[in-house]
Amino acid sequence: MIKKMAWDTFKKTGDIDTFLEFKQIENIENNIKEIQNITNLNLQDGDKK
Repeated sequence: MIKKMAWDTFKKTGDIDTFLEFKQIENIENNIKEIQNITNLNLQDGDKK
């Protein structure tokens, strides 16, 4: 939701700070997904032992 609001604001205003915030949020979301994937892999490996 924040990502959409930041993107919409950037499209309306052209404010580069808003765009940079949008990119930071996008990076944070990607990092969270990566951590979740690693955690899931570790949990699956632990079940095999």
